Amino acid sequence: MAYDDVLAQRFRDGLRGVKGVTERRMMGGLCLLVNGNMLGGVDRAKSGRDRFMFRVGKDNEAEALRRPGASIVDMGGRRLGGLVFVDAEECDDEAFKKWIAMAVGFVGRLPKK
Repeated sequence: MAYDDVLAQRFRDGLRGVKGVTERRMMGGLCLLVNGNMLGGVDRAKSGRDRFMFRVGKDNEAEALRRPGASIVDMGGRRLGGLVFVDAEECDDEAFKKWIAMAVGFVGRLPKK
């Protein structure tokens, strides 16, 4: 599984203080979950570019895709609604905090698994 350890740690640090955070290797990278619900993760695209993935929910998807560096998540030709990839190079600290807030805001409303 290909992902950058520095990006993974950045994601962990961004979730500091959020209760119920766990990790699981899946979807070709590392996913972080809150109360058993996938929140997002990190991976490396086939192009070699490192990227984050955030679960923002279908209602927030259009807004999320207007943000710099965001693109739809497509796994094996199947679009995964409510998830966006964000190019790590286009995700400065301020943008990263906003992505975390959007994802936690969505996933925090889901029932625990």
